[in-house]
Amino acid sequence: MFMAKAYSAVSATSPLASAQIPRRDPTPRDVRIEILYCGICHSDLHAVRDEWRNVMPTVYPIVPGHEIVGRVARVGSAVPQFKPGDLVGVGCLVDSDHSCPNCRDGLEQLCPNQTLTFNSPDKHKTAPVTYGGYSESIVVDEHFVLHVPPHLDLAGVAPLLCAGITTYSPMRRWGDIQGKKIGVVGLGGLGHMGVKFARAFGAQVVVFTTSPGKKADALRLGADAVVLSTNPEEMRQHAGSFDFILDTIAADHDINAFINMLGRDGNITLVGAPEKPLAVSAFALLFGRRSLSGSIIGGLTETQEMLDFCGTHNITADVEVIPIQEVNAAYERLAKSDVKYRFAIDMASIKSA
Repeated sequence: MFMAKAYSAVSATSPLASAQIPRRDPTPRDVRIEILYCGICHSDLHAVRDEWRNVMPTVYPIVPGHEIVGRVARVGSAVPQFKPGDLVGVGCLVDSDHSCPNCRDGLEQLCPNQTLTFNSPDKHKTAPVTYGGYSESIVVDEHFVLHVPPHLDLAGVAPLLCAGITTYSPMRRWGDIQGKKIGVVGLGGLGHMGVKFARAFGAQVVVFTTSPGKKADALRLGADAVVLSTNPEEMRQHAGSFDFILDTIAADHDINAFINMLGRDGNITLVGAPEKPLAVSAFALLFGRRSLSGSIIGGLTETQEMLDFCGTHNITADVEVIPIQEVNAAYERLAKSDVKYRFAIDMASIKSA
């Protein structure tokens, strides 16, 4: 075991502050990674402030971060696919049971015994719970380590490990969307990635937003059209015309307005997680054989596929890079949606923390 610098919170009302945390020595199957960048996901904020206490209560101290890009520092004796110096990524998971039907199908994100990158029981007993990427290093089972295309901007790669795969996975699962009409509801951290992927897949991309000021940015990111969802006439012009809609909104909203945008056999997939249940009109689904589904991240094979796709198409997240010392101010801005479109922490700054 060794000690690593990190930023942690000791309570729901405490700021993140410099700390020392234990990390395990690599087992034969482990990879030790020097962290270069870590994205800030909204779920980091929820967890630090214990806002999901009814579902996933936070154990303190907490070290958040599950959008990790780094360089391999050391590998275990039974690790053939990585070597020191490799650029790698780690996402939302650091382990699973490897044996359940979901794991056997490459769907580790649905494993009932998964280990999250932070705030999950640590089966290695190095600490009470796993500690995430707001740290100078991390040790991870090789199966949950991913190759990163070296030519991409590494700060922009970090959010791909959550926001990227969250939006890529449902589009790939739905089928070939080339030439299809695809909607993206919301233009935030998830939505801006949805636009980039849909464009790269060759779809006709329409962004739904409540903010008129986001039109220019949506077009810059690759949208063909922008619909102000609070404008009934603009919504009517697109009714019944979409093949697939990706709904990224985490706040309460009228889901039926977007279900009615779907054509025959169209699907709307939720990747945002509103706190309250959404009221769904059965008739909106019945007429047109429409469907409503949900999706989280992807499995490890699909996540590697996504990173390779991003390497081929030069796709990264739009990020604002900050030093770790500004993380608390970034959290306050994130709570106000004051970022285009993700924060990425330059972890070199932790050396002076």
